[in-house]
Amino acid sequence: MQILLIAGIGFAIVAVLFALQNNVPVTVSFLTWSFGGSLAMVLLITLGLGVIIAGLVSSPTLIRSRWAGARLRKQLSALEEQNLALQQRLAEVDAQLESLLAAQALPAPSAPADDKPYVGLKTLLTGNASGTSKP
Repeated sequence: MQILLIAGIGFAIVAVLFALQNNVPVTVSFLTWSFGGSLAMVLLITLGLGVIIAGLVSSPTLIRSRWAGARLRKQLSALEEQNLALQQRLAEVDAQLESLLAAQALPAPSAPADDKPYVGLKTLLTGNASGTSKP
């Protein structure tokens, strides 16, 4: 941002120097309006109007981006607070679970043991436990 400011100031200085070196009287006409003055004044007025128009054109975008940035910062802080609250709640639930498991002296849950062996498709269709068909 500072580089743009320095470049703008440098451009303004060059424009003023150019205008001061070209101080010939001129007449500017537009439709029915006519204005007479030095070329330096016409150039400086034109430069000033250009800056004003550029500022007016770019200001809605700047305002919109600043509003969006502020909204996103608020949303980020709300999400960070929610994350912190959820982490605290998770720690509380983990502590409660550990205390309940310790009070009941239960082992940690494990996968259920499978007592029955796998029965193949042929055994299911024929009804044979051995898996061979009878003649």
